[in-house]
Amino acid sequence: MVRSVTTMGLALSLSAGATPAFAASTATLAAMPIEQAATELSPNQFVWKDNGSSEPVSIVISLQEQRAFVYRGSTMIAATTISSGKDGKDTPVGTYPILQKNAVHKSSLYDDASMPFMQRLTWDGIAIHAGRNPGFPASHGCIRVPLGFAKQLFGVTTLGTTVTVTDDFEGGMIPEAPVPDQETAVANLRQSISLEQ
Repeated sequence: MVRSVTTMGLALSLSAGATPAFAASTATLAAMPIEQAATELSPNQFVWKDNGSSEPVSIVISLQEQRAFVYRGSTMIAATTISSGKDGKDTPVGTYPILQKNAVHKSSLYDDASMPFMQRLTWDGIAIHAGRNPGFPASHGCIRVPLGFAKQLFGVTTLGTTVTVTDDFEGGMIPEAPVPDQETAVANLRQSISLEQ
């Protein structure tokens, strides 16, 4: 069970059974600027402070930090811990558009495994979705996020929202607009062609 706490527009998610000391850190996180709070998160925690502006949303996935950062324009509005692909099933780096969204999705590759609030990045099985979030890489390549975060993220993205997956980004200011390498550009072109069919 997950418990969500909202303080001054800052949503924090804690796993059930959190100790009082852990719960006390929630108040501390709520008082911090979001960029600082993003660095203090434990597995299954997230922060969300959306000003609701009409600026476009973008997402940066830091494989190094096992974090996802959400921006409106250049302002960070949310961050969470993630679980990316484990060794041998690595999450591919690159810049991807969200190709498909499905709030109630089952995996066609892994025994109908539940993938709530799935947002597909590639047609060969890479997506952002709610799932087990132990704080280290443990998936088959997908980017797992806490359920509450997945639901809120699903509500602010659209098809085509840009997701940058990188292994050299450290949180804070949004990185400069990425320039996809040739392999990523070709993959994105193939994905766009598939969407048109």
